[in-house]
Amino acid sequence: MERKLFTSESVTSGHPDKICDRLSDAILDAILTDDPNARVACETAVTTGLVLVMGEITTKTYVDIQSIVRNTVTDIGYDRGKYGFDAENLAVLVSINSQSPDIAMGVDEYEGHEQGAGDQGLMFGFACDETENYMPLPIELAHRLVRRLDTVRHENILDFLRPDGKSQVTIEYDEYDRPSRIDTVVVSSQHADIDIEIVRQGIRKEVIDAVLPKDLIDENTKFLINPTGKFVVGGPKGDSGLTGRKIIVDTYGGYARHGGGAFSGKDPSKVDRSASYMARYIAKNVVASGVASKCEVQLAYAIGVAKPVSIRIDTFNTAKVADELIVEVIRKHFDVTPKGIIKTLDLKRPIYQQTANYGHMGRSDIELPWERLDKVDFFKQLL
Repeated sequence: MERKLFTSESVTSGHPDKICDRLSDAILDAILTDDPNARVACETAVTTGLVLVMGEITTKTYVDIQSIVRNTVTDIGYDRGKYGFDAENLAVLVSINSQSPDIAMGVDEYEGHEQGAGDQGLMFGFACDETENYMPLPIELAHRLVRRLDTVRHENILDFLRPDGKSQVTIEYDEYDRPSRIDTVVVSSQHADIDIEIVRQGIRKEVIDAVLPKDLIDENTKFLINPTGKFVVGGPKGDSGLTGRKIIVDTYGGYARHGGGAFSGKDPSKVDRSASYMARYIAKNVVASGVASKCEVQLAYAIGVAKPVSIRIDTFNTAKVADELIVEVIRKHFDVTPKGIIKTLDLKRPIYQQTANYGHMGRSDIELPWERLDKVDFFKQLL
């Protein structure tokens, strides 16, 4: 039988694109703290010595974007000039406008008009029973590796590591489409200018061996650690970064479909973000109920219109009941209008910066409302 392989990647908090995601969400959180009804679409770009904050923000409060940027960059670990990106010596440029009144007209709630979607678009949520948190195993393990890279750097367990880094995990699936072994592990981390073998040995011992399940590793598993060799120049000095350029890392590692919309820097009136969370919430409750072992939910919207133009699920032939019956439960017990999503998941809160690293879905280290399993019984009634 031909081997079936699937690969997912993740990146550390110091990756240029992830710096931008976190900065955008840090600004969003600061605004929502004082103005939960603010409209925020904040994007960030970084390169050597420069942070550009841009977008459309309509709010009644004021936040010090300069301080937020410098404090966040310091917290990530770019606090020394020799890293090529230093919080104290950055040029921080801000180009912010207010939200277009044409968009606001369709999104705002007023007499005779229910709050509509902030844009047209399609959003997907997914869950499967491969892991305890109902995530695909490849992205789950990739996140574990980069989280560990950040941990051993911050705690000086490997004091030669620098903030930029990536991981990639390839899983082999058996004939029943279940994970059977880890085929390949790739870890690349920025480091001090030292012997590459010291870097590789440290990462293997303190990162890979520390977090990957040993029962999935065999004599044929391949480990590629800093495969190009030297990785001293990294972060925004090595490559520019941009908010929203790691949407597959943020979701399911490519294992499920993606509608294309990014999350970070967007307030919950933007269905790119809030409806993706709701779709995950629905899919996770479906799988946790035992009705299906895999479930993908699609929600689609028209700008200014409250109700979605379509709701679709795909259980990949794993459901114990007809998909149509599952959709009926969704329509009955989940309010998937923008206003309903925001209310159900209590999204007008400063909870977003913590999602910028290690994925927005399947998080067990932080409490996120779309990870709740409080709708399971509605689906169990179908069995």
